Formats: sequence, structure tokens, C-alpha cells
Amino acid sequence: MAYPPDHGIATNGALRLVLFLVGVSLVGYTVGPPLYWRLKGNSTGQASCPSCVCDCSSEDLLSEPLAGIVNSSFSDCGKNDPDMNEEMEKDLIALLSEELSLVKAVANDTMEHSKALIMDTRKAYSHYQKEAEKCSAGVETCEEARARAERELAEELKLSALWEKRAREWGWKDNRRTRS
Repeated sequence: MAYPPDHGIATNGALRLVLFLVGVSLVGYTVGPPLYWRLKGNSTGQASCPSCVCDCSSEDLLSEPLAGIVNSSFSDCGKNDPDMNEEMEKDLIALLSEELSLVKAVANDTMEHSKALIMDTRKAYSHYQKEAEKCSAGVETCEEARARAERELAEELKLSALWEKRAREWGWKDNRRTRS
């Protein structure tokens, strides 16, 4: 065996420990923030947001029909809020032009980002094209050298055969063992 027998036990124990720590972290991450804010709100005695200045009692909501709720209960809500008043005073054209300008700004940012990506892509393409041309030139050089080496080998084999033929004519015998 490649590992000692107790290796599996140590791995299982470490895996269980890691899974336990991940589980505890997830529970802390989920339960911690709401608990923190609840305890912090109780200790200071202040609410996290200002109280509503509207006259919207729950008795009115339950006693009136839906049309009455829309017409009477919520008509006063938000009138004392300056941000709400500012938004409500804007006319439809101003809101639409603001929305259009935001969409245009997002489109321009997206276009600039796309142009930057295109330029980076073109640079990378150019770099890789130059590298491919270098590689092709190297392959051509290697092919030429291989062809030249084949020609030289063929010539050397012919010359070697000629010298062996002359040596045999002068009485030389090959004492090497031939393998079959």
C-alpha cells in the first residue's frame, strides 16, 4: 500500500472538522447580524429609523374598504418628508429625462469598457499572430534542414556503399556478426 493504514482515519477526521467549522460559520453568518442589531437596538433604546409622522392608524385601515384606504388614510403620509416632497414635485418629463440620462451614462460606460476589451483583444491577437509567424518560420527552417540532412545522408550512404564495394574488391571481408 502507498499509505499507512491510519491515513484514512486522519483524513476523515480532518474532513469532519472542516465541515463542522464551515457549518458553524454559516450559522454564525446567518444568525449573527440580526441578533446583533436586535441587541444593539434594545441596549440604546433608540429605533433604527425615525418614527413616521403620518396619521395612519391601524383602526382606520381595518375599518375602511380598499377605496377608502387609498383616498383618505394615506393622503397625508409623506407630506412632511422633504425628500419625498422633492420627488413628488418632479413632473413626468423630468423623471423620464433623468432616467434616460442614467441609461445613457450606463450605456456609455458599457461602451467604453467594451472598447477597452476590444483593444486588449486586438493587442493579444497581434502578439499571437507574430508568435505564430515566428513559429512557422522556424518550422520552415527545420523542414529545410531535415530535407538537406536527408540528401546528405543519401549521398553518404552511396559513398559508403562505394567504399565498401572497393574494399571487397581488394579482398576485405566483413567479420562482423549479422543478426537476423
